[in-house]
Amino acid sequence: MAHHFDLLVVGGGVIGLSVAWRAARRGLRVALADPAPASGASHAAAGMLAPVSEVTYTEEPLLRLGLASLERWPAFAAELADASGHDLDYRTDGTLDVAFGSDDLAALDDLAAFTAKLGLPAERLTGRECRRLEPMLAPAVRGGLLAGGDAWVDPRRVTSALLAALERAGGVLVRDRAAELLTTSGRATGVRLPSGETVGADLVILAAGAWSGSLEGVPPEALPPVRPVKGQIMRLRSPAPILRRCVRGVVHGSHVYLVPRGDGETVLGATQEEMGFDTRVTAGGLWELLRDARELVPGVTELEVAEVAAGLRPGTPDNLPLIGPTVVPGLHLATGHHRGGVLLAPLTADLCAEEPGEGDETGPGLSAICSPLRFREGGPGEPRSREDRSREQGPRGHDFREPPPREDRLREHTPQEYP
Repeated sequence: MAHHFDLLVVGGGVIGLSVAWRAARRGLRVALADPAPASGASHAAAGMLAPVSEVTYTEEPLLRLGLASLERWPAFAAELADASGHDLDYRTDGTLDVAFGSDDLAALDDLAAFTAKLGLPAERLTGRECRRLEPMLAPAVRGGLLAGGDAWVDPRRVTSALLAALERAGGVLVRDRAAELLTTSGRATGVRLPSGETVGADLVILAAGAWSGSLEGVPPEALPPVRPVKGQIMRLRSPAPILRRCVRGVVHGSHVYLVPRGDGETVLGATQEEMGFDTRVTAGGLWELLRDARELVPGVTELEVAEVAAGLRPGTPDNLPLIGPTVVPGLHLATGHHRGGVLLAPLTADLCAEEPGEGDETGPGLSAICSPLRFREGGPGEPRSREDRSREQGPRGHDFREPPPREDRLREHTPQEYP
């Protein structure tokens, strides 16, 4: 393969696919390299579009990004559905955060005051009002906060739609791993595949999620400071949806959520584990999920287990994504979205579409918040050497989006074939 493109995206999760599709829609010659697109963290994600419910008081920059992207989701979903002919199961019924004890109720009051200060839609509810909205909630629920502006979507439908839309827009899918970044006179010019074949491009965007820091050929000063954060999930099946909206809570000190799907399944998640590139589904992880979910919705223990899975989220030192140019000309990043990849996909695609000198078209300061150059002066996010990363990541650190072992799932899903 000796082709040359305007843009080469390395990584086929929801971020890479969104960036590639948007670029192809603008008429660029686009290629995307991934041996198994849509099979990594995007496959295991719940698809919550919930910046209000995810907010913490110390992460207002992340909240700004989330709200800016949430505003884009209605148009993004409509355009993608039209371009692909796929139903995304995009829903806007809000998120219900519930509380049990006095401390949790006080935390909800603080969150309600904080969201009101920011002008965000949120309604404080009593336990009885919560159960009126969601009859399956436990009697012990004493209060809640309804974030009416939140939404959710099925990430598997989204990535399937993105693959179809990318093809229709003329994008080329390279079903192989990018083994090495190629440079000429210090500028990125493409990648080399394991076979030795090359794919050239005027611009390379590295969007390989938790594996983004492992591409050979990237100078140490341009390596993104990302790490894998494991998340285990369960998919439960019932004849009809048991919930009308996403329900979240804090149980035994851990966050737990249940997200309904239109087909009657409910996604239950997710663990948060610093385990390197371990994608095993464990009995302990599943037990914790069911134990905590039962406190919210006791009936979940009667549901059929349809699937268990684990994904690796790409975390960064400050929990903010890395989007934009690196110190290497021709090499940009679109990675480090941690728990917010699905939510931030439309904004990321827009940020990647900005041309130098255009200004911050996506909103004041958003590009600066995400700039990979913010770690250049040192501190906790200072780029590390590849040797340090190898010791941290283990022997699998060189593989992009390697699917979890087959025995780790109760129900198998063949990776989405490119139409």
